[in-house]
Amino acid sequence: MTRRFEHTDRKGFWLGFIDFFTAGIFFLVYMPRGLQDELEEILGHKIEKYSRAYLLGIPTLFIYTLVWMAKVSEELKEKAIELGIPGPHTSFKHMFNWNVFGILCFGPMIATYRFFNTLNAIEREYNRSFSRQNSD
Repeated sequence: MTRRFEHTDRKGFWLGFIDFFTAGIFFLVYMPRGLQDELEEILGHKIEKYSRAYLLGIPTLFIYTLVWMAKVSEELKEKAIELGIPGPHTSFKHMFNWNVFGILCFGPMIATYRFFNTLNAIEREYNRSFSRQNSD
C-alpha cells in the first residue's frame, strides 16, 4: 500500500439507507469522491465505474448494478481473508441475497453495512501495515 486510508469508519447502514431512498443516485455522487479509487487500490486493479454500472442497470431493473456490487463484495471478502481479518465479511452471496430477498429497505442497508464493515477493516489493516513500515 502506498498511502494511508483516511475513512475507516464509514457507517454502512446509514449509507445503505440513503442509497436505498435515493434509488442509487447517492452512490453516483459518493463513489467518484474517492471511494472508487480506494476500491481499485485495495483490489489491485481497475474496476468498472459505478456510474456505468448504474446506467447499465436501468434497463435491467438494476440487476446489472447489483451484480457489479456483489462482484466487488466478493473481491473484498477475498482480500480480507488474505489479510487474515476475521469475519463476518461481505460476499457476493451476502450482497445479492440481502438486496433481493431482504426485508424492504432493511435488506439493502444490511448488505451495505457488511460491505463497508469489511472495507473499513481492510483499510484499518493497511493503515497498521503502513504505520509499521514507516516506523522501521
